[in-house]
Amino acid sequence: MEQVPEGLIKPKAIIFDWDNTLIDSWVVLHDALNATFDDYGLDRWTLDETQARVAHSLRDSFPRLFGDEWERAGEVFYEHFEAIHLDRLTPISTAFAVLQEFQADGVYLGVVSNKTGRLLRLEAEKLGWDGLFAHIIGSTDAKSDKPAADPVIMALAGYSGEAGADVWFVGDAMIDMQCAFNSGCAAVLVCPKPPKRAKFGDFYPVHYTPDLATLPKLAKTL
Repeated sequence: MEQVPEGLIKPKAIIFDWDNTLIDSWVVLHDALNATFDDYGLDRWTLDETQARVAHSLRDSFPRLFGDEWERAGEVFYEHFEAIHLDRLTPISTAFAVLQEFQADGVYLGVVSNKTGRLLRLEAEKLGWDGLFAHIIGSTDAKSDKPAADPVIMALAGYSGEAGADVWFVGDAMIDMQCAFNSGCAAVLVCPKPPKRAKFGDFYPVHYTPDLATLPKLAKTL
């Protein structure tokens, strides 16, 4: 039986990251990004480099990659991305069942992602998941993007309580843990490899699991 993590309490609300937490999107993102690099004569990244370097929203990351051309480069990236993302949309195999179980248990559900909000909501609609969430908040929907608390505040609009230990932020990357801490939520990390305390530092998660499917059962034990 899995040991109950110290400091973790039963969730009344859960905010989920989207990419590589609920859907498997690395290859699509990687292909669209490299196509954009090709257009600008930049060196391509390997998939490992994409996974290591991509976390922040486009408006926060593209100025560092493309300088003064970043806004046009963003348009080019979205042209490449929109041409493939819905046809290649791949949910994590257990995600829908996990979301349904939490919804059935009366847990308030939301999404906060650094994917542009319009595209994020198109993906949720394509999967038929849009009705599972109270709010689906993406990049540019709030004043600032993740890891700022602003999109979490928007995602919790209509929730009867406030961000706190009984609100989990579930994501696959350190930026999600930072967002959890910045917004006062409980940081729950879901990714293949255990987090290294030296890397995560002050943003070390309250709970780690390699398998999203463990979370509903864990919540029932708390």
